[in-house]
Amino acid sequence: MSRFNAKVRCNYYPLPLREAERIRNLLRFPIELFSALDPCVGDGSAFATITGGSSARRYGIELDAYRAEQAGPSLTKIVQGNCLETHCAVESFSLCFCNPPYDWALAGNARERLEAVFLNQIFRWLIPGGVLLLVIPAERATDCAQILASHFKRARVLRLSDPESVRYRQVLIAGVRRTRREREQLRDREISECRYRFTALGREYESLPVLADLCDDPYAVPTSGPAALTFKGMPLDELEDLVANSPAYRQTTRILAPEPTVIGGRPLTPLHAGQVGLVACSGLINGIFGSGEERHIAAWKSKKVTTKLTQEEEDGTTVIRERERFVQELSVVFATGETCTLE
Repeated sequence: MSRFNAKVRCNYYPLPLREAERIRNLLRFPIELFSALDPCVGDGSAFATITGGSSARRYGIELDAYRAEQAGPSLTKIVQGNCLETHCAVESFSLCFCNPPYDWALAGNARERLEAVFLNQIFRWLIPGGVLLLVIPAERATDCAQILASHFKRARVLRLSDPESVRYRQVLIAGVRRTRREREQLRDREISECRYRFTALGREYESLPVLADLCDDPYAVPTSGPAALTFKGMPLDELEDLVANSPAYRQTTRILAPEPTVIGGRPLTPLHAGQVGLVACSGLINGIFGSGEERHIAAWKSKKVTTKLTQEEEDGTTVIRERERFVQELSVVFATGETCTLE
């Protein structure tokens, strides 16, 4: 998966709801209340499906303000902000579903995968015996291998089969957080073997078992009390609304975002063809012209064109010469929806 593709999607990869239903069938919920977390909750639909029909207190974190507003009604508490700037007491949640951004994070001179950064942030929030559901591209399991091997047992890796999930080679990694005693009893060889399994997922993606509709051995989600999420970051949306009224913004906007120059009136003498071309290509006669069906928007620009000339010499060799020149291009959009480009 390319970094460019991730940026186009704004690092937002919502889980298909059909896959969320299959993940729901991996779980057995208690009758008593428990707390569940999605640190990248998006619009909340996948998280609501996974915890559907349970007594969960649903907590979500979402960076995007619009998606956080969408998710709000289905959650017990929503934090609009960055998960990495959110604080929570350790061992607060019984269940954590995480479908993190797929990208690189810059930390000083070091580069880390965001999948591993998010996992390192949230796994401590799970109680011992709590269930982790991590959806990531198969190749990125390598970056999460150390935490998964050291802190989780009953680990399963299942390939997601929805076309959108196959496109990004997504897998579900499910596991149960170990107690401190269980971690202390682990041998180095066991950790190394488990870590190697995760590092090989990218190569073994096609042979991984597919997440099925039914599960014979579900994960039992334990009970837990209410959780407290506290956002410690800056309220970026509020700052964005206030910045336009700041003195600093008013001083810099004249340089960074100057008002477009509007020139009106008629020239003292008629313009010859060369002057018309310069004025047009500089954008000074762009705009709306005409009326009725002839009303249109015109936009001029200057474009470089390369012409290749092939010439055969007397000795049989072929010489290719390139000639560069600038031409004027006019793009027109009419009120009827018709468009045309003239050179």
